[in-house]
Amino acid sequence: MLRYPYLWARQARAGETEGRKLRPCAVVLAVTNQTDRTHLRLCAVTTQNPMKGALAVAVNTEKRRAGLDVHIPLWVIIDEHNVDVFELSSLWVCSVFTKELQRQMILALQRLAGEALRLICV
Repeated sequence: MLRYPYLWARQARAGETEGRKLRPCAVVLAVTNQTDRTHLRLCAVTTQNPMKGALAVAVNTEKRRAGLDVHIPLWVIIDEHNVDVFELSSLWVCSVFTKELQRQMILALQRLAGEALRLICV
């Protein structure tokens, strides 16, 4: 789990280029390319109910360990993501997910992508 200035797709479509605030984000995939740079796929955690048809995973028992507010409902939105290069970014405030939330996210991502994806927590 990272705190990251997440840019929502609707904000990008409106011409914005940076996230409005630091928000909790899950690292759902990390890929190292030919230049040995690690590209991270980051999915936002939000208090807003997922839009109808959106793919999301509720964050329940993992909130305290991840440093999130335990008194409000939270979701990881996994059908949109930001990409950042780990070695070039200075935006990291880290936390962790437990294995149960990792499992739920992997299953949801597999349904979305139709292939096995690894969840890598920083």
